[in-house]
Amino acid sequence: MEPYKNILTQPIVDMHNVSIRYGKDPEILSDINLTLDKGSFHFLTGKSGAGKTSLLSMMYLALKPSSGTVTVFGSNIGYTSREDMAMMRRKIGVVFQDFHLLEHLSAYDNVAAPLRVRGMSENEINKRVKELLSWVELDKSLDKICSTLSGGEKQRIAIARAVINRPEILLADEPTGNVDDDIAFKLMKLFVELNKLGTTVVIATHSTDLIARYNYPQIHLENKKLKIIPALRRIKNADQF
Repeated sequence: MEPYKNILTQPIVDMHNVSIRYGKDPEILSDINLTLDKGSFHFLTGKSGAGKTSLLSMMYLALKPSSGTVTVFGSNIGYTSREDMAMMRRKIGVVFQDFHLLEHLSAYDNVAAPLRVRGMSENEINKRVKELLSWVELDKSLDKICSTLSGGEKQRIAIARAVINRPEILLADEPTGNVDDDIAFKLMKLFVELNKLGTTVVIATHSTDLIARYNYPQIHLENKKLKIIPALRRIKNADQF
């Protein structure tokens, strides 16, 4: 029974003595140790250039460490085949700062894309996409081509696309950076609800307001090192903002 117990409790992400450098440049991150359990929620903080994007890139399997070990879903990414990595990425939702949308497609088709890859029926896709675009207040823009939309609208489409597949882990790089406060807190409520369903969430942000309101633990990067800043207090009904 012990091996079964270990499978149930294995972390979503596990990093041991990880360092990152690009080419011969100095290290961006050094001797990083981090464990993310299933269902956890963290903010990722640090000044610009501290290595937040590099850390996220390892989590979504776009970057391998220069040294050390990164394990995602129980697999060491240094020894995982391309085919297996592709399957693992289907369980990861990512919100990029520069959106990575298919600009020639509609808002609807961008959000529907992950579900079509899974082979879901068009009826179920239609239901899920319309429901989610309504949630992020883009139900009147679902047929609009993405290249014609504002930065804030593109941000919300990118978030909808990242969560539509109900990923096991959601990684978001400044997801509220291009929207007003009302939309920002509505998006946060979406992340909180997804987390309640079991998704592990990591949100990179500079917003001290978000951090103060929700007060989840912080993965803080500074001087190439990582430290965890615990949530010292819980805010009642934070997800009601």
